[in-house]
Amino acid sequence: MSPPTPRRRALPVLTAALAALLCGIVQPAAADDPPPDWTARPAGGSTDRDARPYVYLEGTPGTVLQDRLTVTNSGRAPLTVRLRGDGRAGGWIRFAEDTVTVPARTRADVPLALTVPHNAVPGDSSGEAVATGGGEEIRVPVRVRTVGPTLAALGVEDVQVSGGTIRYALVNRGNAMLRPRLAVRAEGVFGTLLDRPERPLPLELAPGRRVERTEPWPDAPALDAVTVRLRVTASGGARDEAEASATYLPVAPAVGGGLLVLGGLAALASGAHRRRRTGRAAPQPPLDATPAVQPEPPEQAAPPVEAHPPVDTEPLLKAGAKT
Repeated sequence: MSPPTPRRRALPVLTAALAALLCGIVQPAAADDPPPDWTARPAGGSTDRDARPYVYLEGTPGTVLQDRLTVTNSGRAPLTVRLRGDGRAGGWIRFAEDTVTVPARTRADVPLALTVPHNAVPGDSSGEAVATGGGEEIRVPVRVRTVGPTLAALGVEDVQVSGGTIRYALVNRGNAMLRPRLAVRAEGVFGTLLDRPERPLPLELAPGRRVERTEPWPDAPALDAVTVRLRVTASGGARDEAEASATYLPVAPAVGGGLLVLGGLAALASGAHRRRRTGRAAPQPPLDATPAVQPEPPEQAAPPVEAHPPVDTEPLLKAGAKT
């Protein structure tokens, strides 16, 4: 019988090495993602079906409300969990113990107290109860309703119109959760350009919240002076209106008109300059003007005086005396 060739000897070695490599790849992946061995949720309910999805409390301002948080350790070693509140309503929570050690395969119910502030506004508030342990963090939602008279007040402000976009801001000035509705209308020089009936907006506006939004206007005019008016409403009688004005001018005609005006001014300036230069070279009197002073004719020499002999006047005087 012939001895095995080197190629046949190397095949089992390569197969074993490949199998070991695959095992080394798969095992660490499974070790890095262990299943959770503890949970935190609102107390009550013996099964998952009966468990509450969140902590819900209700009271008037200044009231101290109580509940419990259940921490279940299904692992084989004790678990230490740190508890705290987060968010608006979470900041009102105080636990009986901020750090709890739960033995293996044991459940612990931790009491908590939530104090509604004296200045709390009637309405809904939310937050979370946070449990941290074993390198993991579990957040339990907390919902609180403050009982009291509610006020629905909604405002629309900072309306601006630019091109094909209308910008505005909504503000909840009351203490109730609002679901706003919006109507848009635009008037131009020659009539109505835009008339969108009231429709619900895809948002919930919490008390005190401000949201900036935009309304598209793809068919905005190219040449017009418009006034855009926004009207918002919500349940409970909340209502407000605001408006803004804008002037639309086509870019190309505006540029052409400006160039035409500049050309006309340049032509007038050039003509005036030429007239000034001509006037300096040869000043001419107006055609219809009459000289104020007429030139005098040249002086002529006086005629010579003829010489006559003297006249004897004595006989004439004697004759007159006789008469």
